[in-house]
Order: sequence, then structure tokens, then C-alpha cells
Amino acid sequence: MPDTTSADRDPHDIRDVHDVRDVRDVRDAHGVDDVRDVLARYHRAMLDKSADDLADLYAADAVHEFPFLFPGMPERLRGREEIRAGYRAAWGASPARPQEIHDVVVHRSTDPEVITVEQVVSGTVTTTRQAGQVGEAGQAGQAGQAFSFPGLLVLRVRDGLIVHARDYMDGLRVAHTMGRLTAVAAALGPGPTGSPQS
Repeated sequence: MPDTTSADRDPHDIRDVHDVRDVRDVRDAHGVDDVRDVLARYHRAMLDKSADDLADLYAADAVHEFPFLFPGMPERLRGREEIRAGYRAAWGASPARPQEIHDVVVHRSTDPEVITVEQVVSGTVTTTRQAGQVGEAGQAGQAGQAFSFPGLLVLRVRDGLIVHARDYMDGLRVAHTMGRLTAVAAALGPGPTGSPQS
């Protein structure tokens, strides 16, 4: 990031990270534990694969975006109930069982409503791929296979609720682990040369 003075910075630019803290030290502008509590509950909902617990963390008109291609998810979910339905469907269909969220680093923005969270989600695949799914060579998608997915989460929290989330996940690694990489590539259609993308 280029060196800029505080006068040059946009106070609402979520990329303008100036501080790194342990998650236990995150506070909102008033010194309340809202942001810390929301993040802890977000992680708990992920580990429990509870779409209801996750959705209840969002404002009614919140937006959750997936800027990177992520198999099985749209580019964005609009509103608490769409977030609930989207995660219920995705987590219900996924054989991945998250067991730990680790290497968590929280970056505070100059905007007190915004935090950026680096994290790694690890766990195991609990069942073999469903009938009809296209699998990869080797062990991808097999029961008991361990996985570890790095990710980046940008949250805007207002009055104790998430109003906007940008969720950057390694979709290709997820698709490979689930034995769906070939199917995802085929679904993308032909590349610029007319051959399937790989």
C-alpha cells in the first residue's frame, strides 16, 4: 500500500488498515464489545453450521458478498432471510465439517464500524461425495479427509449487527477438497480459446 498521510486517507475505505490486534482486544468506537462479540458468535455459527445463528447476526437489510468465485454460492446475498436460506442450503449440502478456526488476526480500520479478519478454517470431510457428483483423482471428497481453507472477512458492524460483509474464500481449494473441481470448471464454460477452463 502506498504511503499516505492521514489527510489523504478516505475514513470509510475498508482497505485502509492501520492496526492489528488479537480478537480479544477488538472494541467498537465506544469501547463496547459489540464487534468482538459479533465475531465470536460468527465463528461459533460457522463451527456449528447453524444458518439461523449466523443470520441472526445480520441486520434485516444486510448484504453478504462473495467477491471471489465460490462454488454453490451467488455473488451476493441480500437481506437477513436470504443469508439464512443461502447458508442453510450450502451448509446442508456440504460434507465439510469445520472443527477449528485458527490463525485469526483482526485488523482495525480507520472506520470504527469495520474490521478485517484473517482466518483459517480447518476440519474434515464427513461423508463421501454424493452420487452423481464429479470427483477428482485421488482422495478429494473422501470421508475423513482433512481440509484447511484460508480466508479473509471484512465486516461492517453497526448497533451490534452486521450490515455488510465481504467474504473472500479460496473457492478452488474448497471445490478440490469436495471432489468438485472438474464439475466447477465445466460449469464455467469454455475459455477464450474454446476449450474448457482449467
